[in-house]
Amino acid sequence: MMKDLKNFEVWFVTGSQHLYGDETLKQVDAHSKTIAEALGQSADIPVKVVFKPVVTTPEAIYNVCMEANGNDNCIGLMTWMHTFSPAKMWISGLKTLQKPMMHLHTQFNRDIPWSEIDMDFMNLNQSAHGGREFGFMVSRMRINRKVVVGHWQDTEVHRQIGVWTRAAVGVHTIKNMKVARFGDNMRNVAVTEGDKVEAQIRFGMDVKGFGICDLADVIATIQDHEIDALCADIEKKYVVSDELKKGASKHESLRESCRIELGLRKFLEEGGFSAFTTTFEDLHGLKQLPGFAVQRLMADGYGFGAEGDWKTAALTHVMKVMATGLEGGTSFMEDYTYHLDPTGQKVLGAHMLEVCESIAEDTPRVELHPLGIGGKEDPVRSRFSVAPGPAINASLMDMGNRFRLVVNAVEVVKQEHEMPNLPVASALWVPKPDLKTGATAWILAGGAHHTVFSKALNAEFMEDFAEMANIEFLRIDEGTTISDFKKEIRWNDLYYHLSQGI
Repeated sequence: MMKDLKNFEVWFVTGSQHLYGDETLKQVDAHSKTIAEALGQSADIPVKVVFKPVVTTPEAIYNVCMEANGNDNCIGLMTWMHTFSPAKMWISGLKTLQKPMMHLHTQFNRDIPWSEIDMDFMNLNQSAHGGREFGFMVSRMRINRKVVVGHWQDTEVHRQIGVWTRAAVGVHTIKNMKVARFGDNMRNVAVTEGDKVEAQIRFGMDVKGFGICDLADVIATIQDHEIDALCADIEKKYVVSDELKKGASKHESLRESCRIELGLRKFLEEGGFSAFTTTFEDLHGLKQLPGFAVQRLMADGYGFGAEGDWKTAALTHVMKVMATGLEGGTSFMEDYTYHLDPTGQKVLGAHMLEVCESIAEDTPRVELHPLGIGGKEDPVRSRFSVAPGPAINASLMDMGNRFRLVVNAVEVVKQEHEMPNLPVASALWVPKPDLKTGATAWILAGGAHHTVFSKALNAEFMEDFAEMANIEFLRIDEGTTISDFKKEIRWNDLYYHLSQGI
């Protein structure tokens, strides 16, 4: 389910003009190839960087933009103005461009060659003001883009480009993804609802609904030998409780969990779905609420949202793809309960069952415990804690006239106390800048109770993604104050009201 990011391409497009002569353009071309090759070899940039011939005319710019639009592997353009590229040349191309764009504001030489600099050097190396000319036109056309400033060999420049490319992969992913909803949203819950038509217009993702019986019919086709093989594999990879092992009293519960997983996986694969939802209010035909099955599917890259939450399901998959190859893991999550001791206020994050094993500190334990809701047999689940370190919680909401992405930076801390009577996977964290401010800002933003928790990504990735997707972004971190946050929300309300017109 996870993707090889090297299958994606970012095209390196350099702007110049014929004013300076063929010899200068040859040097521009050679410098551009050198930079593109170096960026393509950077460990911080996970996609292919593809050099494109230097563009010097409106026709050439238009053609490369149209070519990018039609190329499924191309996820965006990285533009660089080596010389002065008159920006009116870019209008027709930029008007047609449907892929994300990044502006690399660099120059081939790092330092000024003080004793040798002459007018030939100045005519060739005009990025300092060529980039400003280009920047004016892109701003005039109100095109969202990321601007990265610095020498092309700097590691920080590589890091910023790498973040942008991962966000571009995320936009490409959500544009082409399908989400399966088994049952509807949890009854009377507001935030998990949303406009699926607008979501397809805005993001491209296709959200389809199915009755739980559609899934149950597929689960019923799973053969015993398939279940036997999966059970044996689980006993090798996990710390399985004795009662669930082969031949033990509750082994049939593990078999049923495996049957559900195999059926879910078959349904999703055959339908081309990369994310899905379930709800405990609609389990007809299933013997237990999918818990362990969902955890394992998420670990393989599928997105998930509980209680019909299709927006969080989609975002989970998108963030997992964006984080491919990074350490830390990404999971569906929920702020479950607070520790309000004034000497150290914290949040316990968990869910009934469905927390992804990619964020586990140690090998998960596979256990069987009762579940007080759903009215089904006791469900199997994996149980683990999360290692300390920085992370984020991200939430995507439909605000009526726009989608809003809110992200809170958090610091995961060690659980000092055992919780023997709470048999769920969990994480303990301190929101930035603190629980009171973080929770207040989150609630003022209308942030959902379901989130995507990631130790692999930070807010910068999500801000780049939101800008490419042209949706609102709100960030809660160590610099957040409630007074300024309220103002930002009000300004955003006015901006989105006016920008959409009548």
